[in-house]
Amino acid sequence: MDKRMLSKGLIFGLLTVASVAAHADAPGGNGCGWGNMLFDGQRGLAPSVLGMTTNGTSGNATFGVTSGTNGCTAGARIGYSGRSMLAMNGMLDSIAVDMAQGQGEALDAYAVLLGVPAEHRAQFAKVTHDNFNQIFSAPDVTSEQVLTATMDVMSRDPQLATYAKTPA
Repeated sequence: MDKRMLSKGLIFGLLTVASVAAHADAPGGNGCGWGNMLFDGQRGLAPSVLGMTTNGTSGNATFGVTSGTNGCTAGARIGYSGRSMLAMNGMLDSIAVDMAQGQGEALDAYAVLLGVPAEHRAQFAKVTHDNFNQIFSAPDVTSEQVLTATMDVMSRDPQLATYAKTPA
């Protein structure tokens, strides 16, 4: 299988799993939009996807937030309480292996997820490899700790500092 195709498949898979597995406080507040009204009280993948699809395709949640209708409010706090994309499917372990080697598909996918463009990925691989012990500082390091340490390392590199965004 072509490396580019495998990398694209890995990135697509990560984003797909993250979007299905993630749980977030909805913009506009929980219960915002007709989809939430139609599937009120139901649980599971099907009602969740159908509710989001209803809200997304009709634009009623966007209208609700701007107009204060449809159970929506612009004053609701938006939050994320899902699992990190890095922790899913053993991605964190794959990143650790690739980072220790200074190259690899998981490390490339990590760079893509962090917004590092192709022309700076070699520098990303070098900097993260050189700082591996800081990024993976303990055997039981969490994905959030890895992300924070990666951002710290990137922020100290002139070429990568632009892409270093402190996680919320």
